[in-house]
Amino acid sequence: MDDFLLRALVAGLGVALLAAPLGCFVVWRRMAYFGEALAHAALLGVALGLMLDVAPRFGIVVTCLVTALLLVALGRHQPRLASDTLFGIVAHGALATGLVLLSRMESVRIDLFAYLFGDILAVGPTDLVWIGLTLLLVGLVMAWLWRPLLAVTVHADLAAAEGIAVARVHLAFMLLIALVTAVAMKVVGVLLVTSLLVIPAATARHFARTPEQMVVIAALVGMLAVAGGLAGSLGLDTPTGPSIVVVATLLFALGLLHTPRDEAPVSR
Repeated sequence: MDDFLLRALVAGLGVALLAAPLGCFVVWRRMAYFGEALAHAALLGVALGLMLDVAPRFGIVVTCLVTALLLVALGRHQPRLASDTLFGIVAHGALATGLVLLSRMESVRIDLFAYLFGDILAVGPTDLVWIGLTLLLVGLVMAWLWRPLLAVTVHADLAAAEGIAVARVHLAFMLLIALVTAVAMKVVGVLLVTSLLVIPAATARHFARTPEQMVVIAALVGMLAVAGGLAGSLGLDTPTGPSIVVVATLLFALGLLHTPRDEAPVSR
């Protein structure tokens, strides 16, 4: 296998593992639009990184983290606006601002298609190190956060009564999503990054009977989508990022044929 294909496969599998546990909570908590807002803000991070003459990945990470904090603050101080309304305003405002800024940089030429739809075949050794470190960090934080986050997801008031700092847990979860969104952008791009969070987790829900099973199945579905998307892209000469999402969607459609005996018992 060529080096660039091996790097692409390893990067895609790593991102699938990153997205699985967070994606399950995104599905349980109905926060898909939050992930979309962060993904759209990533393009603004690219523009700011280029303007400040720093690596775009740092601009993406910082912008996603700041956007997550902004959404938390707006949710607290603007109770009259529904959360999906706030997410929509921030998502499209950030995406439009990023596109406007990029259009004004006449001396900079970037592959906008790669940022919008991913460029996994261009993953380099530095990207692999970046994904590996993020996978380690997210794994450690999720191991520490799993029980309180699960309790908050099931019933926030009961979790608070048990002494869990609900606001801190919620903030930590949002920051993790921001970090994973910034990393996953390289694989499927700004417009499709939420799909790696939502589709494998939604597929796993048809088969899982416990939250832990759902995470494992979501990871397997995500990795299968990455491998299938890469193979399909090479065989059919199609864009790799969208191909991965198409395979994930087909797996979800096949999952609809399964009649679940008992779903993972986390719902709102």
